[in-house]
Amino acid sequence: MKEEKKMEKKILVTRSSMPSYEEYCEMIKPLWESHWLTNMGEYHRALEQKLEEYLHTEYLSLTVNGHMALELAIQSMNFPEGAEVITTPFTFISTTHAIIRNKLKPVFCDIKDDDLTIDEEKIESLITEKTVAILPVHVYGNVCNITKIQEIAWKYDLKVIYDAAHAFGEEYDGKNVAEFGDLSVFSFHATKVFNTIEGGAVCCHSKEMWDKIYNLKNFGIRSESLVVSVGANAKMNEFQAAMGLCNLRHLEEEIQKRKKVVEYYNVLLKNIKGITCLNKKTNIKSNYAYYPVVFETKEQREYIYEKLKENDIFSRRYFYPLTSDEVCFKNKYIKQDLQKARYYSDRILVLPLYADLKNEEVERIVDVIRKNL
Repeated sequence: MKEEKKMEKKILVTRSSMPSYEEYCEMIKPLWESHWLTNMGEYHRALEQKLEEYLHTEYLSLTVNGHMALELAIQSMNFPEGAEVITTPFTFISTTHAIIRNKLKPVFCDIKDDDLTIDEEKIESLITEKTVAILPVHVYGNVCNITKIQEIAWKYDLKVIYDAAHAFGEEYDGKNVAEFGDLSVFSFHATKVFNTIEGGAVCCHSKEMWDKIYNLKNFGIRSESLVVSVGANAKMNEFQAAMGLCNLRHLEEEIQKRKKVVEYYNVLLKNIKGITCLNKKTNIKSNYAYYPVVFETKEQREYIYEKLKENDIFSRRYFYPLTSDEVCFKNKYIKQDLQKARYYSDRILVLPLYADLKNEEVERIVDVIRKNL
């Protein structure tokens, strides 16, 4: 009983949105009748269709997780081995790994102060004869400068693949982010605004590209006796799709709850010295995915991080270190000029945010920050 009470006190950085137990059980009940658990079943097909409608994208292919969605999206482009992809180091390690696992070279571009997305003004200086693509990341739901990035891509005949894992359902100048780039990739991990337990999707603009993704995620199998290409196994199963169908019903309500949490944070943190909240741009319809704050020094960030933890509040140094500086790359990229990215990596802290976070819990979080800053 004591352990249960202690667990109730903990505030984690995120908490998965879920339908009611009864709703999910009712949804999966037919699976015990059909025994069709995977291989593009009824729920898989239904979720693809509903997400195409919700995201205003012409074609969408579901995958087992967001990383495989990104890895297969890159693979579908058939870039030559050793080609260069311009990207950001201020992202989850999956973004960088997906490039490298496709035997391509990540070329890291610095980020901007206002929204921490890739600095579009620095992209052109990094383009060489080996550059084949730009892989920007919408960070914390802050959307990249899509217009400028597309202009650069057209000018140099480059592909654009968006890592949109943080931007599900968001709009840029009135258009859904899934509509931009050659491909946009989403994660439906349990920690995301919309989840299918694990899962992901690739959004594209043609049946030809959709077929490529389908072949890559399903061994290249097109019929019982026809395998048209070499592929992996990255299919979303029916239990994941069922969770997605349930969560999609409640998504707008969940986003509105997250918005209220964000607004309350904004009020409580407004006059605390030494901490800065990132402002949302007016041309973006937000999904309120994350609540990052910036401290004046790395030492302050680390101190508050530990103090929150002492009070059973678990924030996240997201993203720290930069993907370019991870030990698995053996310092290969650490000397690159990424001044702003390293500055924010040392000072950013993502505070707990989820739909069911209560006002008194937000007050508790802010009180720890106020007393120790």
